[in-house]
Amino acid sequence: MKRIGYESRTNTGGRNRHHRDGVPARRRPHSRCNRGDGHRGRSGQLLQIEDVAIEPGSVSGGTATLGVETRLEHRGGPAGNVTVLVRAIHADSGLVETTTEREMPTIEGEREASVTQNVSIERRGDYRIETVVFRDGERIAEGAKEVNGVGTLKPAYAETNVAFHWQDSTSEFPPVEYSVADAGNKRTTLNVSTYLTNQGDDSSDNVRIVFTARQADTNIVADRVSVSVGEIDAGRTASPSATLSVADDYNYYLDAVLWKDGVVVESARSAANLDPTERLSVNETNREIDLSVSDFSGDNDPDSAKETTTIENDEGQPGFTALAGLVALLVAGALARRNRE
Repeated sequence: MKRIGYESRTNTGGRNRHHRDGVPARRRPHSRCNRGDGHRGRSGQLLQIEDVAIEPGSVSGGTATLGVETRLEHRGGPAGNVTVLVRAIHADSGLVETTTEREMPTIEGEREASVTQNVSIERRGDYRIETVVFRDGERIAEGAKEVNGVGTLKPAYAETNVAFHWQDSTSEFPPVEYSVADAGNKRTTLNVSTYLTNQGDDSSDNVRIVFTARQADTNIVADRVSVSVGEIDAGRTASPSATLSVADDYNYYLDAVLWKDGVVVESARSAANLDPTERLSVNETNREIDLSVSDFSGDNDPDSAKETTTIENDEGQPGFTALAGLVALLVAGALARRNRE
């Protein structure tokens, strides 16, 4: 699984430190920690939160593990009986979802000491990660960070370097293209294709693409085809295609769904306008908000099939016109009963 790197900056009395973990990442959240006045105990001892860094760990279908590293700055005499508590609070419900506590060994010398704790949370929504430091049972420092976009973290089984080539807000091309291959007898055959690019450094796993034509007004599946793509070499683009047969004079959404080992990993949508009286448009880009971590705010003051298959409509099934007429009659009957009441 790809790990998400982080960047942290610390401002300390005119000095500027810059730490960076060098892990390549598709997304790079930023975090900053502004140190407060700290807490001075007996013998002029100083113990405060210098920085808190959060990075993702293991991810499953329902949960994600976050590694929370707390760095404490120590000055003065030895600091013993220090405990660091970390808890994850769901932003929507305000409920504490998980809590972990770790006791630190005695901190001696003028240095920074760190402790890393793992918190497991549901892979949905946003969270507030709070860090509290205790010494001798007394709260001496606390702070928090907000973590957004946890749902964008993908489990290992859904990770792939293969992506739709034109799935970008700046692209002038639709992610799914089509042309009319044949027309007649109130049916139109569409040649549907897309472009898949392997953005990784190694050959991809075996993947397949499923093309679906959905009638725009009713969302009924008019035709569906599964195409085996196989492996795609690193840095190469594949162009799978298939034919779909649909009824004339309707507009359709053309969906392309990418599968890997029985799991949906990507999807794209375009529009096919076959109705001369009405034009269908579709937002052809799916934008996800990446995982992001807020600035640290704290207080240091104690105060389907693999082979190509085509699913055709049975000739005996009612067409879209008959279905639309039936829906109209049902709606009219319901309105009439409502007016009589």
